[in-house]
Amino acid sequence: MTRSRVRAFLCVVVVAMVPAPAILAPPHALVVALSATLAVAVALTRRPHRRIGLATAASVVALVSYAVTFVYQGRHQFAGLWLPVEMGALLLLFGRVVRRLPGRQAAVIGTALGIATAVALPLRLTLRMPRPTAEASVIACLLSFFAVVTVAAVALYLRSLDDRRVRAVADARRAQRLDTARDLHDFVAHEVTGIVLEAQAAQLGDLDPHQARELAVRVEEAGLRALASMDHMVSALRDPDERVAEEPPPTRVYGLADLPDLVGRFSATGGIPARLDLPGDLALPVPPEIGSTAYAVVLEALTNVRRHASAATRVVVAVASVDGAADGPALRVSVTDDGGGTSSTGLAGDDRHGGGTGLIGLAERVRALGGVLHAGRQAEGWQVGAVLPVPQNARSHSARSRARR
Repeated sequence: MTRSRVRAFLCVVVVAMVPAPAILAPPHALVVALSATLAVAVALTRRPHRRIGLATAASVVALVSYAVTFVYQGRHQFAGLWLPVEMGALLLLFGRVVRRLPGRQAAVIGTALGIATAVALPLRLTLRMPRPTAEASVIACLLSFFAVVTVAAVALYLRSLDDRRVRAVADARRAQRLDTARDLHDFVAHEVTGIVLEAQAAQLGDLDPHQARELAVRVEEAGLRALASMDHMVSALRDPDERVAEEPPPTRVYGLADLPDLVGRFSATGGIPARLDLPGDLALPVPPEIGSTAYAVVLEALTNVRRHASAATRVVVAVASVDGAADGPALRVSVTDDGGGTSSTGLAGDDRHGGGTGLIGLAERVRALGGVLHAGRQAEGWQVGAVLPVPQNARSHSARSRARR
């Protein structure tokens, strides 16, 4: 037998045992027996069951419990016999309602079950005793109320854990979507833009066999890089829940060391000469997250030059350390083009507007590191730049390294 069938069989056995004592009791005892049996059956059954949800089932149980409390006129011994069973079932059902149902339903139905457990059930017993007293009713209600409060506290705690887990999963999925969108924009779109520009340049004139082979090699290399990035992203999206924190990111992390290759590819494929001003030994250490963001700034700016400033004749990429900033040393990176002295047009002939959603996402990424991104006119051209503060721990680590040397 499967586990679910075993569980169902045990539930049926338990539910069948609840009304069994009613066989030897007077007929009026069957009323409290059936109320307890219904509460146990609903509490032990997973919901939804046969299109009956938890809210509907719990509401029916609460209404039946209230009705039995008002209509039962039998002896108090029979009410006391099934009271612990029904109270345990109502507490279990109360906890599930508080934990699982939406806020308003949990408040309304949970309150109804809580009052039935803490007030209606104890009074069903104490008010039918031979000599009912207010003290006995109050004590019974207080003890039941303590049990209800305890179950509510546990259920609310578990609910908060569930909500936190749901938010964590939603945040992780959102972060993965943003990473995928960023990778598509930063790497795939960049390479595809280069391929389109190569194809457009090839249509402007006749190419000799040597130039055609060079063009084919550049297009092939750009296509392979785009395919590699897409393969990494597809592998990450296939099993998003099975990836662990120790796994590498979907695409490799680029940094300052990769800027010469990036600028060189831009000059070779775009027809616009670009120069990189990168000191061989920066005056401050650059953590990986700072280096990758600086690379992203250069990549976005060069992509925008390709798409929106095809008439430019010169691009300068500058990276330098900035001393004396308000929060300490920082890394400054900028990409400036001259605009070509004419009205710039992009791939489709659109007027230049400065990058669209790419710069918006880049600005958020820079702000997350405490930096500032700026983009705007610079003389006849356009400049995109960022200032990225270097964390104190990275500076301390560099100082200790120099001291050891």
